[in-house]
Amino acid sequence: MNSPAQPVLSDLRRLIAADPDRFAASVFTRLFSASPPLRDLFPVSMAPLRATFTQFVDYVLEAISAEDGHEDLIEFLAQLGRDHRKYGVTSEHYWLMYDALMTEFSRMLGPRWTQAAFDAASHATMLMTGVMRGAAESASEPPVWQARVVQKFTINRERAVVRLVAENGAPRYHAGQYTEVQIPQWPHVWRNLSPAIPPNPRGELEFHVHSIPTGQMSGTIVRETEPGDVWTFGQMHGTMRVTDDRPVLMVAGGSGLAPLRAILLDMAQRVDNPQTHLFYGSRHPGELYELGVLQQLARTNPWLHVTAVSETETDPWWIDGAPDPRQWGFNLRFGRVGEVAVDYPDTHSRHSLEPRDWADHQILLSGPAPMVFHTQLKLRAAGVNPANISHDPLN
Repeated sequence: MNSPAQPVLSDLRRLIAADPDRFAASVFTRLFSASPPLRDLFPVSMAPLRATFTQFVDYVLEAISAEDGHEDLIEFLAQLGRDHRKYGVTSEHYWLMYDALMTEFSRMLGPRWTQAAFDAASHATMLMTGVMRGAAESASEPPVWQARVVQKFTINRERAVVRLVAENGAPRYHAGQYTEVQIPQWPHVWRNLSPAIPPNPRGELEFHVHSIPTGQMSGTIVRETEPGDVWTFGQMHGTMRVTDDRPVLMVAGGSGLAPLRAILLDMAQRVDNPQTHLFYGSRHPGELYELGVLQQLARTNPWLHVTAVSETETDPWWIDGAPDPRQWGFNLRFGRVGEVAVDYPDTHSRHSLEPRDWADHQILLSGPAPMVFHTQLKLRAAGVNPANISHDPLN
């Protein structure tokens, strides 16, 4: 981007930041006015989407103005274009979005909407919409695929395991990736879930879902999903995997175990795996329901070591009859799973209380965003190179 255009994009970013919801609402109002049927492609509540949209536009305007990183921007936009096919977005819709954005930019700049401002904004908006449109038009894989629920197990009032079979075979993906999911009770609403088993020729899928207070869709899955429901899936994402023969540290919080579980099950199909230490944590001991599976896995795979972690020493009243995690023979520690992992004593050291050095490990983190963020900070403070740490995007 040439230097005269940069102040224009900076001004637009500043004006958007001053009232981001008004900006997004105005753009979508213009878009739906140009094509009313487009409104049916979006969820009833637009508030979360408006927030994401303003972040997206701000990121693109900033990245275009930067001196480098344009290749990453192009790939980001191309992936978004491929993903947006699941909404039913067509090539024509990108032209309508271009018009809506340019009209709103003109309103925001007012008397400063000169030919130079038009050229700068048009270049940025055309790049934004054009790359997405081109990637969507050239994508070869189907925009969505479906799977039918065949089993559901309720673990407790907050957690459930759902098993499905893809109706025409699941697309190719690798263990540890996540996918966009839409359930019949919430049309036009998409959430990311991670399969808890690796891909297989039968198209079987398994998801571990934790109902959180602010998660309408997760709560619906835990309470209402039944065999026979058909789920719709978008694209697979994520790069979390074991890449070489260095030892591995995995830290999982709650249902964040799912992608790491899939990776471990995939690794168990091979014999040349690096030494792997999994820290599996939950808030209460009775929520460590996967220890039985992990015990069987560790028993037949000597490269795997598992440490169970609970923040509390006792279960609340609503976790009734859960088995004592220690019955599986694992070491049970108390505290936050990330802190327990970072401070875990090095049993091979002369000083038994000296924390283990994880600097030479591949590190995979999965769980609630605060847990992942906190664990990453602790690891970096302990001398771990951030390049050695992998996790899915934090929402």
